Amino acid sequence: MYALSTMAMNHRHFFQEYYGDSKTPFHLESETTYNGIFPDNAKPNTIAQQILLDLNMDGTHYVRGGRNGKPITIWREAPLWMKRITYTPDNNNLRIERQESRMPTILEELHRRKGFEQDYLLADLWGVIVDLVIAAMVFWVLSGLWMWWELKITRQWGGWFMIAGALLFALFIATI
Repeated sequence: MYALSTMAMNHRHFFQEYYGDSKTPFHLESETTYNGIFPDNAKPNTIAQQILLDLNMDGTHYVRGGRNGKPITIWREAPLWMKRITYTPDNNNLRIERQESRMPTILEELHRRKGFEQDYLLADLWGVIVDLVIAAMVFWVLSGLWMWWELKITRQWGGWFMIAGALLFALFIATI
């Protein structure tokens, strides 16, 4: 997943040619009046949580805006889609938009997703999976080095490949 998402991020021009635009559009799902009752001096996160619960859309989300009566934008994440929910307190307008599903966008969202910041089991599960993959990769590298050292017959070839790998890594770092 990380390899595919990195390819999608590094080769945006290819996908831009295919889809015709670099930004994935949102499409209006609904627009309604929302008459939620909030506590006095409620913070944007509190308002967003109540809106999501009332919409039966509770889950991983991020909140933008909402200060001094400005609109609150809630970015509701899911593995295969993103919804943008905008609440304007002045007129109680609630607008729900769904992002068009495109493979590069889905991969990038999975790549950027962080675990352990939200109070949701699936978000934590994603963090645990990423941690396990990292641990497996570290084990893979260390066991490979140990095997290289123990198998004396292949040590010279392994040394040359280790030097080539280090040089290739240095080339990638230099071209970033």
